[in-house]
Amino acid sequence: MKATVALALLLAGCGSQAAGPIPTPIGIGARFHPGATIHARAPIRGLRCEPEKAARYGVHVELFADGLVVIIPPGIGVAPPFRRTGAFVTPHGCTYPLRTLDPTGVIEVRPVRKLTLGDLFAVWGRPLSATRLVGFRTTASRPVRAYVNGEEWNGSIAAIPLSRHAEIVLELGPFIAPHRAFLFRPGL
Repeated sequence: MKATVALALLLAGCGSQAAGPIPTPIGIGARFHPGATIHARAPIRGLRCEPEKAARYGVHVELFADGLVVIIPPGIGVAPPFRRTGAFVTPHGCTYPLRTLDPTGVIEVRPVRKLTLGDLFAVWGRPLSATRLVGFRTTASRPVRAYVNGEEWNGSIAAIPLSRHAEIVLELGPFIAPHRAFLFRPGL
């Protein structure tokens, strides 16, 4: 229970620069807490698992379904061996150009090419389309909505570029006012 409360507080105030962010509850159950897919270092969409070589930049992604937060887990894009310490993952082997080390929605991106949200979901091993978001489905008449830096995205969701310091929000279900920005830790 304490870990859930701490995670909720962390996510509710995870660096939004918007005035007075409205906390959104985290959903309960496996669909709201999908795990990271562990890969055997095989290429995914042409992305290779490699030892750390270059600096990374941050992108923040928030997911909402049925009016609740869907957690983006630590360990996306991290191949074994790695160490788990609470809610954090520390790589001890190779990582993909897209990775998560904590459950805050911060995606660390190594600029190897123009990476997209579709690349992130491919490395994560979860579905993403106009009618699917992780473990949730909708209809074409009520598609998944996307916002980039607070502005509605009208193209393919999978084509959203993972630009440095972008704030990307995906919603399925009730409208939740998207954040326009995120305060990244120094060096990211």
